[in-house]
Formats: sequence, C-alpha cells, structure tokens
Amino acid sequence: MKLGIIGLPQSGKTTIFNALTRGNRPVSMSGGRFEVHTAVVDVPDPRVDELSNLFNPKKTTYAKVTYADIAGLEGSASGDISGPLLTQLAQMDGFIHVARCFVDPSVPHAMGEVDPQRDIEVMEGEFMLNDMIQVERKLERLAEDRNRNTRDKIEIAREEALFQRLLAILSDDKPLRGIELNSEEQRIISGYGFLSIKDLLIVLNLGDEQSTPMVNFPCESCLIPLKGSLEMEIAQLPPEDAQIFMEEYQITEPSLNRMIRSSYDLLQVQSFFTVGEDEVRAWTVRRGAKAPEAAGVIHSDLQKGFIRAEVVPCDDLLTLGGMAEARTKGKLRLEGKEYLVQDGDILHVRFNI
Repeated sequence: MKLGIIGLPQSGKTTIFNALTRGNRPVSMSGGRFEVHTAVVDVPDPRVDELSNLFNPKKTTYAKVTYADIAGLEGSASGDISGPLLTQLAQMDGFIHVARCFVDPSVPHAMGEVDPQRDIEVMEGEFMLNDMIQVERKLERLAEDRNRNTRDKIEIAREEALFQRLLAILSDDKPLRGIELNSEEQRIISGYGFLSIKDLLIVLNLGDEQSTPMVNFPCESCLIPLKGSLEMEIAQLPPEDAQIFMEEYQITEPSLNRMIRSSYDLLQVQSFFTVGEDEVRAWTVRRGAKAPEAAGVIHSDLQKGFIRAEVVPCDDLLTLGGMAEARTKGKLRLEGKEYLVQDGDILHVRFNI
C-alpha cells in the first residue's frame, strides 16, 4: 500500500510526513521544485503483538504502508502534469491531500489568504484537468485509428464509448473517483494513471490551538483534522515522553494509528495473519478477496496450487490459547476457493504445485 502526500507549497506536507513516519526531514521544501521522499512504516496492530506473545516466534513482521512526500504541485490549473512528477503520482494507490488551515505570518500561503476549501478545490481541479487532457488525446487517437482502419472497429467503438463517458464526467467538473467500471474497462484504463480516480484523504492541517474549520467535501469520513506540528513533535519523542505530551494536549492516540486506519478504510483493504514458531506475520489484502487471492499475497505458488485454507479468527485463537484448542473447539475450519477472507483471519494454506 503506497500513499502519496500532496498539497500546495507551504501546506505542511513534510510536517505530516514526519508525524506519520517518525522522521525528521526539514520542513521547508521550496515550492514548485519536484522532490519525493518515501518511508515504509509498520502498521501498528495489537493483534500481531498478542499473537507474537502466544507463539513466541523467531520473527514478528507487521504489515507495511509506504508514504511518499511529493513536492512539485503548485495548483497552477494548467492540468498538464508531466514527466517524473506525473510518473510518481500515477504510481500511488491513493493520496493524502494536506490542506493548510494554520495561520503563520512567517510562512506565507502561496495563494495569499489561508483558505482550505479553496486549496482542496484547486488540487481536485488540477487533477481533473490533467485527466481530461489525457482523455481528449485518447479520443483523438481513437478517431485516427478509425479513419485508418488499423484496428477492429468494434474494439474502437467500445473504447470510444468508455472515454466519452469519462469525458462527460470530467466536463461536469466531477472527479473520476467512485466511477463503476467492469473488469474490461478497468483493464483498458489501467495504463493511463488517471489522478482524479484515485482514493483521497483530506488532512486539515491545524495550528496547535486551532479548532476545525468548516469544509465541504463529498466524503465527510475522508476529512481528518490534525495538528500537524504538534503531532510531529510527539512522533519524535521517546515513548514515555510522548505519552505525557499526549495526555497534556488530550490526544488519545498518535496520528499514525488514526491515519493508517483511515488509509485502510479508504483503500478498502484489511489484514490477515500467518502464525507459527518461525514467524508471526500480518499481510494486507483487499476487502472481498477470496482465499486464493490472499494466498497469492503470501506467495504466487500458493495461489496457483491452492487446495484449501485452514482458517481461524484471530480473536478465537487468542481466547482459546492455541491452534490445538481452536481445533478441539471447532473454531478452526477448512475453507475452499470461494471463501471470502475476513479481517483478522489466520490462514494456513494447503497447496500442491
């Protein structure tokens, strides 16, 4: 899972990046200069800790999430994002857009007055315009193909219908996010890296004593108020000092935990586990995945040769105290290829290849 942290210059992207990754990168990136910094973070999950205590394995491995601090977007409304910046943006599974809410005279806003609603709309508009340019270029190429008789006309007509549909959405000043596509349509557009189709979290970057401003966004649950500078300070403290700091400011948990949960919800993914004396490990798979797909996350051979999976819910295993007890109490089940993996499942895959 890879999420790009984006926003206008001086919005506090790197501050949020440091808070999420416990990093200490300088927070004064120059506006307009393309720059990317990444960090891989363990997904905090108390279930992994409990399973590790139960099995006492040689190795404990948490699920991972990669955050990329991406500088270079200016909200110019040209829409023609190109080169390395577009390549980086297109590779992301989703975006965290940092919208500046804090006021600091020493750090002037790139557009003058601080206005998070405007900043959100500017960034959305730039992504939609970039997508529209790509869609229009594709439609021009399809028209040329039709005139030259170089491709099957039915295939061309099918693609034209899809891209005309995308153009109509974008022309109505709406992002492609949430559009329903069948598997063939997903295949057709997979190589285009449309930006407005990617899932989006909005982080409202507040000052230390600032309340959350009113902001309109279609997905209210995708709006996360965060006191970025304060959270960055906490992330860089030793755990015992961080706890005291959090209690003083009435912060119930670090931003990292909340953001990762929100990221999982945003991208519709979940965790499952494999356990044993060698390793206890958390894996990430999309919600709605069947058992063979989850097996493929572990190793492609497990998916190819999948026979069945032994499944036990993590909570049941922890309550009963072990695999033998789970089997005795009938909590360990054999599931086939159509089984939908649930969050917190412990899987042992039977395969033959």
